Amino acid sequence: MRARLTARTLAAASLLAAVGTASPAYAGDPTNGGDQGNIGPSQPTESGGGDSTPGTIGAHIRIDQSKLPSGSSTSTATSSNVDWKPPVCWYEPMYTPDEYEKFIKTAYNGAQEPAADYAKKRDEEHYHKGDKGLWWQVKFRDDTYAQSCPVSTDNWEIWVPPAQQKKDPNQLTPEILSQLAYNSSKLPTPPVELSPNADRLIVNLGTRVKLNSAFDRVWTTASIDYKGVRMAATTVATPVALKVDAGTSDADPQTCTYNLVKGNSGYTVDSKDAGCNITYRRSSGSGTYPFKASITWKVTWTDSADPDGPARQPGLPGGLSTFEQDVTVKEIQAVNR
Repeated sequence: MRARLTARTLAAASLLAAVGTASPAYAGDPTNGGDQGNIGPSQPTESGGGDSTPGTIGAHIRIDQSKLPSGSSTSTATSSNVDWKPPVCWYEPMYTPDEYEKFIKTAYNGAQEPAADYAKKRDEEHYHKGDKGLWWQVKFRDDTYAQSCPVSTDNWEIWVPPAQQKKDPNQLTPEILSQLAYNSSKLPTPPVELSPNADRLIVNLGTRVKLNSAFDRVWTTASIDYKGVRMAATTVATPVALKVDAGTSDADPQTCTYNLVKGNSGYTVDSKDAGCNITYRRSSGSGTYPFKASITWKVTWTDSADPDGPARQPGLPGGLSTFEQDVTVKEIQAVNR
């Protein structure tokens, strides 16, 4: 029986586990620190990090990000394509034939249907003992299981020989790694400064918006090196434009956009256009205006841990990092005598 893995099917698997059966979706993972005596989902962690601290996704995928400037604020990269989604799940290398036999016989010991059939199927295959290759297992990007995973429950693991004729579409590749790296990227928010300060803006008085410092490109590498399977992908985000939005149509101009240029210390606004003067034409009253500054990033990827390697296709959507601040605009009234 083939079925897509959804939150509903996983909930059903959890119920089966509670009454002493096993399910492929909730099999323990003895090679990833799991308790071989318990049935439970693998719990991946995800940490792109705003510094050089590595994180992990799935079981064996390592995430490393270039070090960002000290003290800089960051935000998770937002795709400029609202329809883009990172992979929900994928196959990654997990077991040798001997390890897989141990895993199945331990995790499915005493299992009832349909889990017992799954274990029996693997036993009849003799776990590919004596063959060269590895068993690859489905791993999830996170543990919410809110989205459907396009893998059938009767193929929770697949056998991958060294000279594989045809790859499964959900099998880990550098392209999938690039998407996971993109989704884990942290980008610096625009270092903008308002003059006057955000709580002291005045109607009809120009507010200067200044890019306070230069910043550089950011790259994130997702890699795996496990049981002889080695691959990596690096996403490279290069800042290309700064956009400022006053947060109201009662401002002149409401928005300013500047192209960023590469200098000796990084990317910045050309010095002759370093300031954007926004003039608010109406008071914010008892409230505030949502001032926003956004950096647009061009994102490319390489199929290695080298950010300077050749860019690969298909490309990735552009990224955005945003700084938001509520501003108070007051009106000064003069009395004529």
